[in-house]
Amino acid sequence: MRIATYNVEWFTNLFDRNGRLLEDGEWSGRHDVTRADQLAALGIVFTAIDADAVMIIEAPDNNRHRKTVEMLERFAAHYELRTRKALLGFENGTQQEIALLYDPDRLTAEHDPIGLPDNPVDGMASPRFDTSYRIDLDIDATPETVQFSKPPLEVAATTPEGRRFRMIGVHIKSKAPHGASGEAQIRRLAIENRRKQLAQCIWLRERVLEHLAAGDSLIVLGDFNDGPGLDEYEKLFGRSGVEIVLGWDEPRDKRLFDPHARIAFGKKAPVMPATARFFLADRGRYFSALLDYIMVSPDLRARNPTWRIWHPFDDPGCYRVPELREALLTASDHFPVTLDIDLQPPGGPPAAGPAL
Repeated sequence: MRIATYNVEWFTNLFDRNGRLLEDGEWSGRHDVTRADQLAALGIVFTAIDADAVMIIEAPDNNRHRKTVEMLERFAAHYELRTRKALLGFENGTQQEIALLYDPDRLTAEHDPIGLPDNPVDGMASPRFDTSYRIDLDIDATPETVQFSKPPLEVAATTPEGRRFRMIGVHIKSKAPHGASGEAQIRRLAIENRRKQLAQCIWLRERVLEHLAAGDSLIVLGDFNDGPGLDEYEKLFGRSGVEIVLGWDEPRDKRLFDPHARIAFGKKAPVMPATARFFLADRGRYFSALLDYIMVSPDLRARNPTWRIWHPFDDPGCYRVPELREALLTASDHFPVTLDIDLQPPGGPPAAGPAL
């Protein structure tokens, strides 16, 4: 089975107020890219990765006029994708939903949030992701209340053979100090935002531990807006949010694993993997970053899965196909990450998922 995460920049701008595709020559949310060109590029990318399930980060906005599920399924039908069924969790107010687009012949999926509003349930220590979490962020003995601007999507999935596993789709809040003026205010807001970001990751880590304790097969995937070298405040807090969710310093049976994180956070990283590419207008050049991850529980890691970043310049297979290379650059400022894994139950037939 192939599972992917893909942050699609301003996917919401490619649909009108009634949820119809805007395949025209008007500008999309991407710089110098028309809506028709971005849609066509996305059709090529989704077809090429040929995933059984794609966790879409920044999915089209869900509101009273149009529905994320209908728009994604309309997009899939238009480009004849086998990932033709969509799933949405808790909608948010940021115009960037977290949604799953999947092949119903390869798995069933349902939104299955854990926990009760501001209350634990049996065996669960943390509240539901659409509520709030209390934690002392600045060690002043007064807990602050933290919320997700984009509550993670919790998915209970089952293969046709009856293999069950769970996915948590994530889009952790950015740390950028928006609205700040002056060096002191920028520093204060940057530190405050990083505290909130780390608190969200601690909350997510608690959920991870709950699933591991229950023996669940778990995949945590999405955009963490975090990684080595992104800002000067990482050293101030000692650990990144990614390291917290992975359980970097915990026993092996409690750790999640992502090989790109292992390389990036290693002490002697010869090459830095990247999943996103942004243009810095003030410097006239591009900046690459590792922001998107697919983390797996120890039992899934033992199945020897294969990860791939569909980077148009770093992946030879992508670079050798000009149509795909250009589509990856046009479709979004992030690139898809895929995980190929055999999820067959013991004694079952070999998996027939797509080849790399």
